[in-house]
Amino acid sequence: MPEPKTHPSVLIIGAGFGGIAMAIELRKLGIRDVTILEAADGPGGTWRYNTYPGAACDIPSQMYSFSFAQRRDWSRPCSPQPEILAYLEQVATDEGITPLIVTGSPVERCDWDADQATWTATTPDGRTFTADVLIPATGQLNTPVNAKLKGLATFAGEQFHSARWRHDLDLRGRRVAVIGTGASAVQFVPEVAGIAGHLDVYQRTGNWFLPRWNKPYPARYRWLIEHVPGMQKVRRRMVFDLTEHLTRGIRNPKTVGRSWKAVSTAYMRWQLRGAPALRKQLWPDYTWGCKRVLFTSRFIPALRRENVELVTEPIREVVPEGIVTADGALHPTDVIIHGTGFASTGFVLPMQINGPSGSLQDAWAGGPSAHLGLTVPDFPNLFVLYGPNTNTSGGSIIMYLEAQAAYVRQAVELLARSGAAAIGVRPEVAVASDAALQARFAGTAWLDCDSWYRDQTGRIVTNWPGYVADYLAAVRTLDPAEFALTPSSTPQPA
Repeated sequence: MPEPKTHPSVLIIGAGFGGIAMAIELRKLGIRDVTILEAADGPGGTWRYNTYPGAACDIPSQMYSFSFAQRRDWSRPCSPQPEILAYLEQVATDEGITPLIVTGSPVERCDWDADQATWTATTPDGRTFTADVLIPATGQLNTPVNAKLKGLATFAGEQFHSARWRHDLDLRGRRVAVIGTGASAVQFVPEVAGIAGHLDVYQRTGNWFLPRWNKPYPARYRWLIEHVPGMQKVRRRMVFDLTEHLTRGIRNPKTVGRSWKAVSTAYMRWQLRGAPALRKQLWPDYTWGCKRVLFTSRFIPALRRENVELVTEPIREVVPEGIVTADGALHPTDVIIHGTGFASTGFVLPMQINGPSGSLQDAWAGGPSAHLGLTVPDFPNLFVLYGPNTNTSGGSIIMYLEAQAAYVRQAVELLARSGAAAIGVRPEVAVASDAALQARFAGTAWLDCDSWYRDQTGRIVTNWPGYVADYLAAVRTLDPAEFALTPSSTPQPA
């Protein structure tokens, strides 16, 4: 039998917001044997990879930051990527987390050793790292997915995904095609439109938009935030209440949702005034809130530029010279940019996680699920941050990650205090919690269309069905009765 885990070692995969929050919580518990494996050359997660022009958070930075590390000198409401990355690097340094990070270490597989009750992570170059507890913190949006198009490999020009931006490639004067009009595209399309010779933007379905005014803060406002006690908290609370009201609209599409739709409609009509053809192309045909509502004030004006065309005809194939649409038209193209999102329902991809009875991917073959989005039956000492059904519908994912890290810290504390070898959620608890969670989607806008929130079976597996406050309450206190402890070889004193 394995030894008791009275001083458990912990292996975290990913040094983004989630991984850093988790390491900080473990330090609170007094656990020093913590290693963070990071594929990139430094901390930052998505904010180190997503460096496309215009990259920024899409909710105000007072919310898109740690509650315990509030910054008062953000340059604008929704901070650009360099500021967010610098913020994360500073937090990691200030909290003593940077020395724990092993950079250049993508994880290929993680294997459970039942005899030792440990996890071993293996990198592509053959390095191994072993610990008692494994915490993947790679998130839902970490594996880019290119468009799957006939003939794509024959394209004679350059192509790349927006999450792996080619800064060495000069787009000035080029004929550029952007495939996709999601959250990333609405940020970089205006930047590309300003320099490309011609830009084709390929859209499959329209989006509902809300305004995002993101000009630099005036000096007077910055002075108030930096010097008046409580102003930062007031601003943070205002944003929180607004985002919860967004969720209220999604959960109540026939009442509150109609009000939000009216706001979106008025805003979009104003931006599309005098452009009836573009308005017809761009207008969504699904319930407000069923898909992600996008905040932008620059995307529609970019589509109205003379050098930009919105293409809604389906793509038939890609040829060496460019893109051919279903109507037979050839769109000459020099560069293709894939703004096609991520493998959002893969969660721990591209890692292979092998537990006592098989892989996590096999366990999720019928659809991914986890108790509170964090822990899966028959995968002891494994906790997944930003796992199934923990995406936010309008609020800050940072609040979720902080709460999840605190919950996992309680689980690790229970493991250490009990002297057990392993801890795992009881199967009946996970089944019941998933059933209750799925039932909460009834009557919401999320069920009214197809979206990247759904898995191959049609279940919504990315988003939390309620409010941020609901989730924070659900994970605030770990219930020991929901977990089973595996005895160790050394009985602990009563």
